[in-house]
Amino acid sequence: MALTLTLPAPAKLNVFLHVTGRRADGYHTLETLFVPIAHADFITLTERNDRKIVREHGPPEIAPEDDLAVRAARLLQRESRVDRGVALGVRKQLPAGAGLGGGSSDAATVLLGLNRLWGLNYSRAALMSFALELGADVPFFVFGEPALARGIGELLVAVSLPPIWFVVLTPDREVSTAAIFAAPELTRNSASAKILVFPEGFGRNDLQAVAAARFPEIAAGLEVLAREAATGPTALEARMSGSGSCVFAAFTSEDAAAQALSRATRAGRLAGFVARALGRHPLWGFAAP
Repeated sequence: MALTLTLPAPAKLNVFLHVTGRRADGYHTLETLFVPIAHADFITLTERNDRKIVREHGPPEIAPEDDLAVRAARLLQRESRVDRGVALGVRKQLPAGAGLGGGSSDAATVLLGLNRLWGLNYSRAALMSFALELGADVPFFVFGEPALARGIGELLVAVSLPPIWFVVLTPDREVSTAAIFAAPELTRNSASAKILVFPEGFGRNDLQAVAAARFPEIAAGLEVLAREAATGPTALEARMSGSGSCVFAAFTSEDAAAQALSRATRAGRLAGFVARALGRHPLWGFAAP
């Protein structure tokens, strides 16, 4: 009987995101604090005895050959030269174009899951090197801890965080990361923090003003959460994650976060969820030491 694994692919938030420059190849250099959170897509992996990689179900708007989860499986099969295949499924809980890293996290979970399913025993460093071929955010999810990221997002240093609960609002709007980074009004010269210990409320999201000016849904979400953050035991002001569209505020207790979410969504025009920060990826043990 074929072995099947059903595995989480957690979201991330950018607690701050500074654009520090632009490389000759067009990629932007960043400084950002990535935090994984307990809200996830789910990936199902079923071993096959042949070498076929088949997506049995997934987001209908993404063709299987373009799906990062499928590309991750094919990449690992090629690099490992394993003589086995997989049937995979992607159950989406994270909205696309939302700044939560859903597609990148799906790819990382496939790499970690197949490392276990196929018995490859790759180290975290090896899997991170494969992950970078799939996208700049994918190595972070393999890294698996809250991290300060530099470069294009691939240079990672683990950081420790106190217990935090996030209220995340999910506007019904998909945002193109490429379009936000290409905006002529975007500043690209933020100074490096040059520290690893950050006070509460440190930094900002350099992409936020650009996205909020283009999408009223983002501006509205930020306004609602700003009011909540002003009245509750918050750990962080309202901010946008990544290039949008999701916005969030951080609270020091789960109860305060739940109450803030209830008030923010009461009118029915906004949707969202509460999620705690994760100290480690749920699949931490799927990479060799």
